[in-house]
Amino acid sequence: MNMPATKMDIEAATPAGTAAPVVAMTPKRPPRSETYARMARETAVRVIPPLVVIALLTLVWELVCRRAGSALPPPSRVFKDTKELILDPFFDHGGIDKGLFWHLSASLQRVALGYSLSAIAGIALGVLVGQSVWAMRGLDPLFQVLRTIPPLAWLPLSLAAFRDGQPSAIFVIFITSIWPIIINTAVGIRNIPQDYRNVAAVVQLNPLEFFSKIMIPAAAPYIFTGLRIGIGLSWLAIVAAEMLIGGVGIGFFIWDAWNSSHISEIILALFYVGIIGFVLDRLIAGLGKIVTRGTAPN
Repeated sequence: MNMPATKMDIEAATPAGTAAPVVAMTPKRPPRSETYARMARETAVRVIPPLVVIALLTLVWELVCRRAGSALPPPSRVFKDTKELILDPFFDHGGIDKGLFWHLSASLQRVALGYSLSAIAGIALGVLVGQSVWAMRGLDPLFQVLRTIPPLAWLPLSLAAFRDGQPSAIFVIFITSIWPIIINTAVGIRNIPQDYRNVAAVVQLNPLEFFSKIMIPAAAPYIFTGLRIGIGLSWLAIVAAEMLIGGVGIGFFIWDAWNSSHISEIILALFYVGIIGFVLDRLIAGLGKIVTRGTAPN
């Protein structure tokens, strides 16, 4: 019968003056039940507290607004009044009589275009301002003045220039979201360690190689911080702009519901606006985490 080799057997079989072979030990994996239990605990820690807070706030809202003479409807009334909009968001009866899906889709398309343009232009201008002292002295004061102008203040000027609501709304998104991208990108470029620049000079990187291998990776956490702020401002700006330009969009839906005294529909639309804004922020944060290998702020 073959018996497993003991430590003495290994030492006896090893020639004198030769090191004994090292036996690799495979680490013992924890049982799957323990892994699943740990994942369940981590999920519960993240999910349960906000659910409890939401439940408590909903209960308070229900109790306060159920009283006679309340100006706002309670959650039960909101669900009753908007049940058809919730269950059928895809209807399209022509014109502006559409389900919430089409209004949200139109707003998201405007945001996607305006935000993409602001991201491209903002990163380019931020790199210029951060890398060039002369550009910073010339452009930074102008940027600091323009970024304080409220988003809707740009709308009349854009309507006069484009004479159409669609490009005007896209311009408002662009001009609102570009400033945090420029500023954060410039700060990230200026904070690149001098050691990185010295290494680039030693290995004689050309400007394009320095930009792609040193500048952008080092400033990426700052850039994605600006992009996260920018996406929030973009979503805020489009809702406000659509209230004035009309047409299909979640902002116009809210304004039309107000004119029709449908308060429950306004509350439902605000709920969707908040959820989508949260999802957009998480998407940019997740992309930043992937690109920067976890160094971007959460």
